[in-house]
Amino acid sequence: MGNIAKEFLEASELKAFDLGHRKIINYNIGKYDASVARGLSRMINLDNSKKKGHAIKWKVMENLDKLLPEFEANFQKRGGKVIWANDAEEAQREVLNILTKANAKSVIKSKSMATEEIHLNSFLESNNIESLESDLGEYIVQLLGQRPYHIVTPAMHLSKDDIAKLFNERFGTPIDATPEQLTAKARELLREKYLSADAGITGANFLLADTGSIAISENEGNARLSTSFPKIHIAIVGIEKLIPSIADLDLFWPMLSTHGTGQNLTVYNTILSGPRQPGETDGPEEMYVILLDNGRTNLLAQKEQRQGLYCIRCGACLNVCPVYKNIGGHSYETSYTGPIGSVITPHMRGMEDFKHLSYASSLCGACTSVCPVKIDIHKMLLLNRRDAVTEGLIPKKEQWGWALWRKGMMKRKLTDFFGGGVKNWLLRFFFKGTWGHFKEMPVVAEKSFAKQWVERNQPEKEEKD
Repeated sequence: MGNIAKEFLEASELKAFDLGHRKIINYNIGKYDASVARGLSRMINLDNSKKKGHAIKWKVMENLDKLLPEFEANFQKRGGKVIWANDAEEAQREVLNILTKANAKSVIKSKSMATEEIHLNSFLESNNIESLESDLGEYIVQLLGQRPYHIVTPAMHLSKDDIAKLFNERFGTPIDATPEQLTAKARELLREKYLSADAGITGANFLLADTGSIAISENEGNARLSTSFPKIHIAIVGIEKLIPSIADLDLFWPMLSTHGTGQNLTVYNTILSGPRQPGETDGPEEMYVILLDNGRTNLLAQKEQRQGLYCIRCGACLNVCPVYKNIGGHSYETSYTGPIGSVITPHMRGMEDFKHLSYASSLCGACTSVCPVKIDIHKMLLLNRRDAVTEGLIPKKEQWGWALWRKGMMKRKLTDFFGGGVKNWLLRFFFKGTWGHFKEMPVVAEKSFAKQWVERNQPEKEEKD
């Protein structure tokens, strides 16, 4: 077992038995579940909308080589600049080049999973550039020195009291401050940063090919401030975020908001098509879109699993996953957690190191049932498991174990040949480490069901004879 898989099991075990964590997560996800149920009830034909979204994203992935250049050409027509980044290091380097050229010393960021993926904050800090998160949840976890816990709600694992304590220690606010007071303090601290930042960095929810635009959805308005005040705006976006037309937002905006938070529509929805134009008063002087690959084309090459790239990052699959709700977002040690993270991470970061995530599932199918673009998530997890086996990436002990199990299960005599004592020893030898310290190993009966059946029915047969 690799170190990453071992650390995952250890972190999972700690979180699974952390009752305080479980209480907070169940409470917060419970609130989301209620809101999302209300939001989805307002959709007239939800299944049809899901099918349409799936079909559009299928079309995008089949024509990515045509649609990406179309986006690039249309964005450049309005003075924007497109940069292609093959991996995280290249994306980091391109951002640093832009900032160094402008002699930028401070950056204000809005929420972006792509920037988390390339570890942009720590990279900029190591190059003496201040990088501050402006989304309230992201700002809180940044203050704590943590990674986002959830795709949509970065600080989902914290209670109101946890945040009040943090602000009391860092900013001297009352220890019993209300959420409204904490938000007001964060607004006070961040507002001046928008005005003084040399550059604004965002992600994007969608890339619009036909207009050469990016679309950003948010609930706080911080992305609008991050893209309006600074002279430079850099958007770092995964290549899979593409949709063919601005008209497709009519479907994707409501589907994203209802599945993410239960809202009819996210509070702020912004379409940006380049830097400030002549005669315009708002917006940056320079705008860059960095198109990030970073393993996405590896997943695109997988014909059966490429639908993992259809994901619109709503977080719905995380909220229904029994594994995620027990082990928490930080246990995964990846930017993309939960069921969808378990599907895409092995392809983006390497099957050998992250194959274990595809086994961290009950295969209950709840993730598949809630997906707004009908990704067959639990099937993708099984396909990842298959690939791990066919590529010979499972331990020898596991290979031998399954080979013996298969041989035994294919032949009744072999199954009955080994008594309960041998079977119990095999269970302890192969599974004790993965079964868990807090659970007892199952005990196999000394005699198989078939043997017991014969013994119990033999006397009856003899009497009849």
